[in-house]
Amino acid sequence: MQVESWDDIRVAMTVARTGTVSGAAATLGVHHATVIRRIDALETSLKARLFQRHTRGYALTEAGRALLNAATAADERFSQMAAQIAGAGDRIEGDLIITSLPELSDLVMPRLVRLMKRHPGLRLTYLTDVRLFRLDAGEAHVAIRAGAQPTEADYVVREMGCAQHVLYAAPGYVERHGPVDDPRGHRFALPGPEGRGAPFMQWLQDRITPENIALISNEPIAREAVIRAGLAVGPLPIGRAEGLVSALSMPEWDSQLWLVTHVDLHRTPKVQAALSALRAEG
Repeated sequence: MQVESWDDIRVAMTVARTGTVSGAAATLGVHHATVIRRIDALETSLKARLFQRHTRGYALTEAGRALLNAATAADERFSQMAAQIAGAGDRIEGDLIITSLPELSDLVMPRLVRLMKRHPGLRLTYLTDVRLFRLDAGEAHVAIRAGAQPTEADYVVREMGCAQHVLYAAPGYVERHGPVDDPRGHRFALPGPEGRGAPFMQWLQDRITPENIALISNEPIAREAVIRAGLAVGPLPIGRAEGLVSALSMPEWDSQLWLVTHVDLHRTPKVQAALSALRAEG
């Protein structure tokens, strides 16, 4: 046995509560013939008589009372579930996944810390990777991207600001080797293949040879160690550059940052709160 439509059960519940077809039709805003047709269809589907028809109206049979009790309980559970879902959507709590590029953590994390303090019910997952996480597949609620403006369908894109790319050096390195006017006269500590799209990497690729490379590492701590030792020039997050000097930076290396969300989640309170925090609003 399979009930084809919950609407048939709702009609039966209304008939049971009003006691008449005409009363149920008025309550539901349908024609009385529609009520009769749905009751007949439900009884046929259940293979049971739900009502006794008489001149004063419809009276529940034992099977009808069993259906009414079960349907009423189910209807209440659905209503409770709907209220819980709606309430959860209005609250700024629960899981929030934000993805970014590794080198942006020094910019992003202070803003996310403020968000977490403001909304302690949030459970934040912060993922950094050079790959593009798919918002349409649920891999993230908010993605921070750099470079050209994302154009994927169903994505909502907002400006976040600009990221500067700076090559740092130890003061002793600059004293020994001079300013980085011609990169061919210097040694570099650079990211690996994951960093090839960075503007400074594209600028350097035609200006240096393998002999100019002292270290390749996707780990900023490793590059920092070589740079602080005075062995090379290289990119670092600004938060790791204390005591170093800016050896080379160009305006064309600046990258536009974008906040990307999926249209289905963009207006939810927790995503809006994250966007506001990441844009340093308020």
